[in-house]
Amino acid sequence: MFIVRSRPSVLVLLLVAALLPLGAVRAAADPARTCPVDPSAPARQLRAEWIASVANIDWPSRPGLTPDRQRAELRGLYDDAVDTGLNAVVVQVRPTADTFWPSRLEPWSTYLTGTPGRDPGYDPLAFAVREAHARNLEFHAWFNPYRVSMGTDRGALAPGSPAARHPDWVRSYGGKLYYDPGLPQVRALTEDVILEVVRRYDVDAVHFDDYFYPYPVAGQAFDDDATFAAHGAGFPDTAQGRADWRRHNNDLLVSDLDRRVHRVKPWVKLGVSPFAVWRNRATDPRGSATTAGAQTYDDLYADTRRWVRQEWLDYIAPQVYWNIGFAPADYGVLVPWWADQVRGTDVQLYVGQATYKVGTSTQDPAWSDPAEMTRHLAFDRTVPEVDGDVYFSAKDVRADRLGHMDRVRADHYRHPAIVPVTAGVPGRAPRPVTHLTARRTSAGVAVTWRGTGSSYAVYRVAGRADRCTTADATHLVATVHATGHGTQRSRGPQRYVDRAPVAGRATYVVTALDRAYRESRSRATRGCCTNRP
Repeated sequence: MFIVRSRPSVLVLLLVAALLPLGAVRAAADPARTCPVDPSAPARQLRAEWIASVANIDWPSRPGLTPDRQRAELRGLYDDAVDTGLNAVVVQVRPTADTFWPSRLEPWSTYLTGTPGRDPGYDPLAFAVREAHARNLEFHAWFNPYRVSMGTDRGALAPGSPAARHPDWVRSYGGKLYYDPGLPQVRALTEDVILEVVRRYDVDAVHFDDYFYPYPVAGQAFDDDATFAAHGAGFPDTAQGRADWRRHNNDLLVSDLDRRVHRVKPWVKLGVSPFAVWRNRATDPRGSATTAGAQTYDDLYADTRRWVRQEWLDYIAPQVYWNIGFAPADYGVLVPWWADQVRGTDVQLYVGQATYKVGTSTQDPAWSDPAEMTRHLAFDRTVPEVDGDVYFSAKDVRADRLGHMDRVRADHYRHPAIVPVTAGVPGRAPRPVTHLTARRTSAGVAVTWRGTGSSYAVYRVAGRADRCTTADATHLVATVHATGHGTQRSRGPQRYVDRAPVAGRATYVVTALDRAYRESRSRATRGCCTNRP
């Protein structure tokens, strides 16, 4: 059995509505459709950062740190993300065919201990997921599908690893080692490793970045002649035929993962963050008005446009790592192009942002302007299909060079935001919360309730609430992960303490969210109190 994730017809929706209880139909109503909405305070938006482990870019900061030091570093990055106004983290957990969890299939990562295969003494992935959810940060598990090593020394591979046991699966190219994507057993290994995580851990998404077949290196050829001879049936033995076959291999990986991940956990999203240029228009009239030196379709053999049109993905986050006005690949050209690709599909569009370029002397002078990043988000506001942003990477978000992230927060993240709804997930919005109370304490206003959501949104409004209170994020003060989620305790008391000073009487409104971020009907307190002592 597998889940069909296509959009239902209008007739099906009407039939479902007729069969649901009246309260469930009302729960699906969207106040944003009929209420005034502040465009600077979107109710729904993904705000994420990449936390890279390869070469110890972000975390851990170097190999061989004690478990306590590694945990402290990640907590610090998460706290920075929350302080910046983010609601998701994309954490690299399989950087080079090695893992950040005790895998039955692959060795421990060298970036944890400095020694391939050495046990770090704890489960970093379990810790990372738990700490993210404690802050109500979505956790996207980031995998590199084919990279085996950042060097070419096969003797440095962990003994007993699949790459060491199957040297015929591995190719040397451009100073690194890669698995050959054309081998069915390689794709099966990648999928099985990912499914191991999906089954064992409470991740919210599976994520790939731009690396599929390796970026071209001048004067070198990726040695897959024997693989093509064995597995290229149906494709002509020409340069074009080889390219089509390579794209087919990546199509198989992505479409298989779409099916397998959603069969196990329908709410776990599958997302890809490709190099932002699918093809230049000079190469293909369907391409973007760019003149980029690389093209994902031709150079990495990743037909990302097809993956969107086939709805094999839940989201795509192209790395639009150029400034507005950059002639070869203009941010102002590429974002609308990607909006055109997702329009009419259930695939969400997030934009990968080049935080690492800001205030760096080797970059285009535009990146010396502290307002460049906030202009990106202001531009995105004019493109309705854009559902959020992902920043590369965590250490650059923390560095906040030129104060650019402070400006982003002041201009765009003054209010929290709920993660956008994931389309195609079976089920419906949860029931409204019950036993909702708010009372003043020495720490602030303690809001408590009971509910069956996996997370909750807490709104505060001066005076009385109405149906438009939840239309945007103007009154949203927090989103909180359910205490004891996944257990009976998640049905027990939930709590949020509002520590912000509030003049006069306030009403608190709470809604429940399921794993797809469908929102329940709201419940409001009957009037409360200022939280000033």
